[in-house]
Amino acid sequence: MAMPASEIEALIKSAFPDAVITIEDLAGDNDHFAATVISEAFRGVSRVRQHQMVYAALQGNMGGALHALALQTAAPD
Repeated sequence: MAMPASEIEALIKSAFPDAVITIEDLAGDNDHFAATVISEAFRGVSRVRQHQMVYAALQGNMGGALHALALQTAAPD
């Protein structure tokens, strides 16, 4: 079961309303994505914790409906 990019973006946006999100479907199969998430919520937070925050926003879909997500996170410049 695949997850469309729009659903991934909506889940992340609900947790980080200020986020600038870019999602790329790496294989054209709605199963392997790369995402960049830039949010003020990440300021002063370790990269590992930032990724954990995004995975939490995906509400358990990581490893299920969403097979692979290459993730880059940052606070705005």
